[in-house]
Amino acid sequence: MRDSETTKKTIIKESANLFNTQGYKATSISDITKATGLTKGAIYRHFDNKSDLEQQALRSLSKLMFTEIGQSIREASTFQLKMEAIFTFFETYMHTPKYEGGCPLLNAAVEADDTNVILRQQAFNMLAQLKSSVSKLIENGIKNNQVQPDTDADFYSTIIIATLEGGIMMSKLERSDDAILKTIKHLRSLAKSISV
Repeated sequence: MRDSETTKKTIIKESANLFNTQGYKATSISDITKATGLTKGAIYRHFDNKSDLEQQALRSLSKLMFTEIGQSIREASTFQLKMEAIFTFFETYMHTPKYEGGCPLLNAAVEADDTNVILRQQAFNMLAQLKSSVSKLIENGIKNNQVQPDTDADFYSTIIIATLEGGIMMSKLERSDDAILKTIKHLRSLAKSISV
């Protein structure tokens, strides 16, 4: 049983890297067998089909992302420091990513369309979790008198996430940190402007 679980984790890890760097459609089961050294049969013993593997791989990338951000947020004591933890995460993973290929949310969202309903739903769930987390930080900031009481948490969480993801996309295309650094500089000012 233990070997089976280890094998499944290896498949998920290697697949996640491939999906996040090459794309979900472009990555074949043959690519995964080469990366893992396993046969197709071994892969299909652990996953119903490629779609099931895609879902579990994206879930794994999502867990990595939220675990790292969550730990930094929990260690921060104020609203501004918690927001800084998010900004620092996005700023630093351009150089020291936890996973290859950039932001898994952005990559999955760009590739997921109406023909891959399951991947689209998984990316949507990831976005919803991120948006909910940022909204909760703002709401808690209001409760703790660290954020202005009339601040619209849903509005600001949308702006923050859209700005970060847009900055990442531009930085990747331009092969430069300029866009992400500028967007984070703007978001730091925005967080300060709603703080008490």
